[in-house]
Amino acid sequence: MRIQGMKAVVFGGRTGLLGQALSARLKEEGADVLALSSEDVDVLDQAAVAGILDDFRPDAVFNAVAYTQVDGAEDEEEKAFALNATVPPLLAAQVSRFNALFIHFSTDFVFKGNANMPYLETDRPGAVSVYGISKAAGEQGLLDLDYEHTLIVRVAWLFGPGKMNFVQRMLELAADRDQLRVVADQTGSPSYTPDIAENTLRLVENDATGVYHLTNTGTATWHDLASAAVGMAGIECEVDPIPSSEWPTRAVRPAYSVLDTSRFTEKTGVTPRHWRDALREYLEKLG
Repeated sequence: MRIQGMKAVVFGGRTGLLGQALSARLKEEGADVLALSSEDVDVLDQAAVAGILDDFRPDAVFNAVAYTQVDGAEDEEEKAFALNATVPPLLAAQVSRFNALFIHFSTDFVFKGNANMPYLETDRPGAVSVYGISKAAGEQGLLDLDYEHTLIVRVAWLFGPGKMNFVQRMLELAADRDQLRVVADQTGSPSYTPDIAENTLRLVENDATGVYHLTNTGTATWHDLASAAVGMAGIECEVDPIPSSEWPTRAVRPAYSVLDTSRFTEKTGVTPRHWRDALREYLEKLG
């Protein structure tokens, strides 16, 4: 599918961390973009969603809406399941009326995190948090719907412009402190939202459907990511590693949730750049 001239709806595209990057990249590549936020439409209101889609008649619909507060989901289970589990297949069913492509974003948190090798798309989910379970339920809902023009993209550890994220928070804390203590026993795949947006469009161009993993290359702990950010920014702050047991959270995080992106590379011919290179660009743009 060609991006130039495409009519694309991006739910979460006006205020979301990934949605903003998607909307920007689509526009850069010549798409006609309708970027929506929760202020524009309640995705749980299917009549409202139908009205918007009927008026715009999209070629592709990107769902970048999610309940992403991992700890909050433990207390707001109903809200998390509404956005993460119920909405995706409902949106896909609406999109099917136009025979358009439906692109849904999921997460590394659908996995249990007890592996010692990067997860493949074919590996069975086994989430250990309400957030992860709700996102896995959303994926399963789409698979059960079996709409042939559906692309599920699992992403992880997002950072980028437009909204508060882990990297920006670490930089703000480091600027005010002499020392930071950051968890060093959780390993994942840091991902720069402009890179995720660009590479998602490469999947779309190559008519990809089904499930794909998409992150930057390289792995890191939260401590690695924080240390790299603080160091690249030139901030004088000591970043000390700690175990998860010293930073208890409501939700259990996967200890290892690295995603294998080889299927993406096989489909597109593109190898994502290393997260450190992406982080350097992000920090340069932050100024």
